[in-house]
Amino acid sequence: MVYKFKGKKFNEFKVGDGFTTASRTITEADAVNFAGLSGDFNPLHTDEEFGKSTPFKGRIAHGMLSVAIATGLANQLGIFEGTTIALLSMTINYKGAVKFGDTIHLELKVVEKKETSRDDRGIVTFDTIVYNQNKVSIVEGQWVLMLRK
Repeated sequence: MVYKFKGKKFNEFKVGDGFTTASRTITEADAVNFAGLSGDFNPLHTDEEFGKSTPFKGRIAHGMLSVAIATGLANQLGIFEGTTIALLSMTINYKGAVKFGDTIHLELKVVEKKETSRDDRGIVTFDTIVYNQNKVSIVEGQWVLMLRK
């Protein structure tokens, strides 16, 4: 038997549809691993004494780490599994910091659908918001995906 992907196709998304992911707690290990992977050893993320001198009063997680985890949380929903052709663009607006121990989740909302010149695909635009455990917006933006029909 062949595995059947569970992702939603272009025609299954409707403008106004909303999706909420599971939550994930951000750890110091996440930041250490991300620094090693990305090469971003900015002291804002890696030096506690430096962090204490900032408005955050301690180290914070990389903004891109939060975005990367949000994409993983979105994919765990299963709605993009096997139906995504391409991520065309991602707009990222940082609204706050993620500290170690914060728990984040993502909310997505379909705001636009566009047909393409090809019959087998379409473009879906999602407004995205990453929230912390206090329902404070940390990252807001838009994702534009090309999806199979």
